[in-house]
Amino acid sequence: MQFCYARLNPNGEQAMRTDTAHRKWNETWQSEDGRRAWSQADPDVLACATSVISAGGADALDLGSGVGRHALALARMGFNVDALDGSEVGIAQLRKDAESERLSVRTHHGVMTELPFADASFDYLLAFNVIYHGDPEILAATIAEISRVLRQGATLQLTMLSKRNVNYGVGEEIAPNTFVVKDASDDKVHPHFYCNAGELVALLPGFELKGLVDREQKPGHWHWHVVAEKL
Repeated sequence: MQFCYARLNPNGEQAMRTDTAHRKWNETWQSEDGRRAWSQADPDVLACATSVISAGGADALDLGSGVGRHALALARMGFNVDALDGSEVGIAQLRKDAESERLSVRTHHGVMTELPFADASFDYLLAFNVIYHGDPEILAATIAEISRVLRQGATLQLTMLSKRNVNYGVGEEIAPNTFVVKDASDDKVHPHFYCNAGELVALLPGFELKGLVDREQKPGHWHWHVVAEKL
């Protein structure tokens, strides 16, 4: 996602932002093969979203929407959908595909730490393989924004990198549990945050966990799959 401005470190000095993985994803989305690899909605997302809309949920945010595999699926299900990503290429592709299917998806190019939505705007927020792209400060700011834009009783579905992941501990630790692999050919060249179950629960004050599973998305790549309710 695109985050261009600087922040201050504990010494009061300017520090570069660490949520920079959008730069690599911009490259990925420019190729047909790159887009095809991320074209199918995840079954866990479809199941959770079906439960939300069946219970009367209407307004959904796909945070870190990429090229829109989930935003499009949510629109097909009947949600009022907003989609936000830092990749201009991803947002452009999503807009094109939504228009092709005559689906209504409001697209936003923006930052996950400063969501351009009013308080209590959504019944369902999806952040699939997104918010761990940064250090603990970025993550805390993002979760605070997520909490702000969700209504009481709303559903949050997200994934986080597990410490069982093959990439945990690989590269330079630039902040607690946050690693950069400087010679990586994929987005690991940008910061990634990892956590265990206890650390993950502590990251979500104001939420009640309804589901927590450590899932191997592909060999060696373990991710926490979380469903939580906003209290």
